[in-house]
Amino acid sequence: MARECGGTQNGEELRLAMNRSRAIGHGVPTAILDALQDDGVDCLVHLHPPVHTVEEAREYWAHIAGAHAKNLFLKDAGGRLWLVVAPSESRVDLKRLPRIIGSKRLSFGAADLLAEVLGVSPGSVSPLAAMNDKQGRVTVALDASLMKAEIVNVHPLVNVATIGLTPGELVGFLTKRGHAPLVVDLAT
Repeated sequence: MARECGGTQNGEELRLAMNRSRAIGHGVPTAILDALQDDGVDCLVHLHPPVHTVEEAREYWAHIAGAHAKNLFLKDAGGRLWLVVAPSESRVDLKRLPRIIGSKRLSFGAADLLAEVLGVSPGSVSPLAAMNDKQGRVTVALDASLMKAEIVNVHPLVNVATIGLTPGELVGFLTKRGHAPLVVDLAT
């Protein structure tokens, strides 16, 4: 489904279906582009320099419409892996989070585990990376407030671009790949 999802400044904006080769040339993996195409998603891809933190990304996100996500790769005391996706401006309380998502005590997952399970590096974490978890080791938890946004902006497995999906497209993408997400209210 083609739609407009805002402009960008200090970067380049491309319609995915029409500019696939430019997105690939900028470092966006073909696997994610193929998966989005398979799902019938034709969104804007916002190309920008590498960003490793939400703070670094704000300059490039300023003119991209929609909610922007931050992603926390976590491991609980029982060894279960979690990917918690929250609005970029929110504060996630790791002490309260286990009660909200139904986990044991949580800590951040190591970079080598992140690469092994989700196939991405720190700074490029995205709910879309669940497509790389073929063994179903990660549970994805999406904040309910993101599901109320018109567009949810995430990285396409690399931190040199931002793409916007509707909440339905995001949930559909995850579900189709065996990662039906939990939708939780992180504000409680």
